[in-house]
Amino acid sequence: MEHPDSILIVDFGSQVTQLIARRIREAGVYSEIAPFQSAAEAFTRMAPKGIVLSGGPASVVDEDSPRIPQEILDSGLPMLGICYGQQALTRQLGGQVEKGAGGEFGEAFIDIGAPCALFDGLWTQGERHQVWMSHGDHVAELAPGFRPVATSKGAPFAIIADDARRIYAMQFHPEVVHTPDGAKLIANFARHVCGLTGDWSMAEFRAAKIAEIRQQVGSAKVICGLSGGVDSSVAALLIHEAIGDQLTCVFVDGGILRQGEAEQVVGLFRGHYNIPLIHVEAQTLFMNGLAGVTDPEAKRKFIGKTFIDVFEAEAKKIGGAEFLAQGTLYPDVIESVSFTGGPSVTIKSHHNVGGLPERMNMKLVEPLRELFKDEVRALGRELGLPDVFVGRHPFPGPGLAIRIPGEVTKERCDILRKADAIYLEEIRNAGLYDAIWQAFAVLLPVRTVGVMGDARTYDSVLALRAVTSVDGMTAQAFSFPGDFLPRVATRIINEVKGVNRVVYDYTSKPPGTIEWE
Repeated sequence: MEHPDSILIVDFGSQVTQLIARRIREAGVYSEIAPFQSAAEAFTRMAPKGIVLSGGPASVVDEDSPRIPQEILDSGLPMLGICYGQQALTRQLGGQVEKGAGGEFGEAFIDIGAPCALFDGLWTQGERHQVWMSHGDHVAELAPGFRPVATSKGAPFAIIADDARRIYAMQFHPEVVHTPDGAKLIANFARHVCGLTGDWSMAEFRAAKIAEIRQQVGSAKVICGLSGGVDSSVAALLIHEAIGDQLTCVFVDGGILRQGEAEQVVGLFRGHYNIPLIHVEAQTLFMNGLAGVTDPEAKRKFIGKTFIDVFEAEAKKIGGAEFLAQGTLYPDVIESVSFTGGPSVTIKSHHNVGGLPERMNMKLVEPLRELFKDEVRALGRELGLPDVFVGRHPFPGPGLAIRIPGEVTKERCDILRKADAIYLEEIRNAGLYDAIWQAFAVLLPVRTVGVMGDARTYDSVLALRAVTSVDGMTAQAFSFPGDFLPRVATRIINEVKGVNRVVYDYTSKPPGTIEWE
């Protein structure tokens, strides 16, 4: 999606680059991330009004380290360099960077030594502010035209400025919550330094995307893989608003859905919205294919391939569908592209982010490709999607299959489905559902001996998980009230045959997927 007032973020491999994009969008300005390898192309395509250079794990001192494209350096646009971005700017503009002996990591404090447009109206000379540092290398000599405006104990050039060229750079990370005023700093750059109005909104996105879909699709037919989750539901509504009955939704029940999912989805989209919907009952196909498969990646790939096979078959029945719609989100796109040669391409292997098999002879429609999860929820509300769908916890494409480590069978799916429903019901009854990003049960490949009444049992162990998150990239275990987990465990053991022990997973996740396997 093109926007006349946008900021391009050049990604040098930082694990928190997404947070920069989020902070800019929170300021009402549209932003996109491009890996440094393709930043020049993105720069030409977007014609942005400002540039942010992210952090990264490399050392600019190394000969083969990532570089800022020369056309960006020569553009005359406002630039903001963060950590590695500061070091890259310094080195490429004629300054010196040295490898540090120990670096500076974690909480730090900077002293404001001079006024600066970057923090105009936010910080003043003589103040001290908390920031989050994470660097080994450091700027040793400023490039011509730059002046220091803030220092820290370990960084004499914590913030530097070239006022004439509107280039600012900092050694710390303003995008993380550990820098309390960081979001305001980034907003200052977007609004004050770049001069952008901050009028980007979901209403504007909706209108622009509808026009874009109509232009892309024309009079062709589209099939949409509808899972019932937030992403595919919002995508389906948006596309239907754009092209009406040219869209047909295909809802596949492979036996790995949550309890009552099929009835709810069919009722809403076919009954309430009157969207053409094909309900494919493919439980036997999926269960037969998953029989004996224990490797998590093999399960993901089988499920993704089988969904595509079903879509292809339904497209042929519809006759002449040229497009397949997906609810791909921005984190899916970013995680599925290895910007710095790392393993991130495997994280979303059940998504077809990289394109469809050539034999399908179909093109993708991905209207949510530029959005984060919370932005998708905002768009869903803009479209009038009921809260029960808008606020639903994320449910990954492989469904219950990745929440059953080991072999997936109908019996084990039925056990997990019932236990999961009890868990979510109790969470809703306690008024905690909206405070949790994602909650689910996992049927472990472990059986234990227990005593129920006068009989000995030998049944499965069930794990419960609940996490809090903003965008799904990081997650922390949710702390339930003291009596909640015992109450849920008692219900599950009493009501679900096949489970005799319930445990709670207190694991928190660093940046990356928060799915189970």
